[in-house]
Amino acid sequence: MSSATLHRLPLAGVLRLGRPSDIWFKPALSVVAAVAPPNLILLALGRLDLAMYTMAGSLCALYGHNRPYAARARVLAGVVLGMVGGLAVALLAASLTADPVVLVTVGAVMAAVQKAACDATRLGPPAHVVLTFISSASLFAPQTLAQVPAHLGLALTAGVWAWLVGMAPGLLRPHGPERRATAQALNAAAGYADTRGTGDGHARARASAAAAVHAAWQSLLAAGARPDRTRRALERLLVRAEVALAAPADTDPARLRAWARALRGTGRIPRVGATAEAAGELLGVDAELDLPRRPLRHRLAPLTPLTPLAVRTATGCALAGYASLALGVGRPYWALVTAASLHQANVTLTWSRAIQRVVGNVVGVFLFAALVPLAHLHPAVLVLCTLALNFGAEALIGRNYWLGTVCVTPMALLVTEFARAQDPAELITERVADTLVGALAGFVAAVAVTNRRAGDRLEHASTTAERARENAARLLAEPHPAPGALESARRTLAAALVDLRATADAASGEWWQRALPEERVVLAERSGHRTLAATVRRQGLVPWNHDQAQAPGRHQDDGRDRDQGRTTEDIRP
Repeated sequence: MSSATLHRLPLAGVLRLGRPSDIWFKPALSVVAAVAPPNLILLALGRLDLAMYTMAGSLCALYGHNRPYAARARVLAGVVLGMVGGLAVALLAASLTADPVVLVTVGAVMAAVQKAACDATRLGPPAHVVLTFISSASLFAPQTLAQVPAHLGLALTAGVWAWLVGMAPGLLRPHGPERRATAQALNAAAGYADTRGTGDGHARARASAAAAVHAAWQSLLAAGARPDRTRRALERLLVRAEVALAAPADTDPARLRAWARALRGTGRIPRVGATAEAAGELLGVDAELDLPRRPLRHRLAPLTPLTPLAVRTATGCALAGYASLALGVGRPYWALVTAASLHQANVTLTWSRAIQRVVGNVVGVFLFAALVPLAHLHPAVLVLCTLALNFGAEALIGRNYWLGTVCVTPMALLVTEFARAQDPAELITERVADTLVGALAGFVAAVAVTNRRAGDRLEHASTTAERARENAARLLAEPHPAPGALESARRTLAAALVDLRATADAASGEWWQRALPEERVVLAERSGHRTLAATVRRQGLVPWNHDQAQAPGRHQDDGRDRDQGRTTEDIRP
């Protein structure tokens, strides 16, 4: 594509509802358990006006639900510190100046920093949005320097409670996240096995399965290095998923799905055959060496490619806030947060999120109009309404973002009533105006701030995948590679292929960039996955079939293999 090429912005399917997450109830229940005690205590003390500060800490319970508990403890602690740190900056700024232009500027810069940090650490949903919501709202809360320490103390106390809530399920189901990740890998591998490696959609299914298997291995590795029988059993099941990727035609999808179902709850983990057990010992132990401690400069490297996204966020938030001020809206942080919530991996995804945000917020203000007479009956009813909306938001947002915001919008409006009752018509008018302003400003910033580094990242990801494949192929050619060397090379190649597909998907929806090396990506993926299959065969997990696999050191894309033809799906599996 040329540098002036524009993508068609999608409308169909943007609001379509998907299947709920397997654990939709966990964040929903966790946020209620984290928010309810502080709010009820403040209600009893007659100080609901302080609820904004306790909610800053309580909302940290939304994070980390897919992480093993050892990793979750670290992630939640980091989120709590990040939340309190952002709140501290906001409260200090609010106590030092009342100039709304300065406060909007501070909020825009903070939003960009929070966006970059969450993306670089791959924090996962709800990512920077909740952090930005709290810090932006706090910028416009009346504040003095003397009040700041006490308000930060409330947030930190509630954050510690949220940490305990997030860790509590580990007492009953200590391996729950790892079991779920393994089950997802088995189901994804079964989906690829259904295609027999050649059927319709096989390229997309293969990429999805490879990503799920890689994510499951990372989940097991994040659980810690201490030997564990449950973890060993899950590793052996993951080996079977990897075998399915290598030999889909020889795999029984029903058996993989049966193993995945057995991982639900706390029941006994299925035992696999002796061959898989031996392979599990081989692959599982060596996999723990896959994540050595990297130098600091390498751990900070992901921040560099995120610079355009951070600039987009800062620009969009600033434009939204300034426009809101120009319109005379009393709460410009609503527009700022709307703009911050839009920015996704590329312009096309940002457009979809803008549509979802506008629809969800507009429907949400109607829900607020229906709830506000009830909430005005008594402060206790107000608290219960916000708790119910917290639960609904987390229960529904996994099906589609707009559906979750239908609950988020009235919840945010009701929170403003904690300090004092306000005119519902004014709140509704300002919220709709800020939503439209924020969505427009955020999307304009996404289009105006180009991300030409997307093509550079794709070139780099392709080179990394090609080098990883060459290294694995070199080891395959050796009669007796060093112990663990082939397995380490295989894992490096698997990670490189997953990153290549994610980078290609992100770059394909970006505007204003040079032509993407689509054919190179296709060839890198084809040869890489064939080499992965060859390493599994070399390790004795499935029989080597010379009619199925070409020598991994050579490219033989002559149009006669099973990936013949460059269809659209081959290019973007």
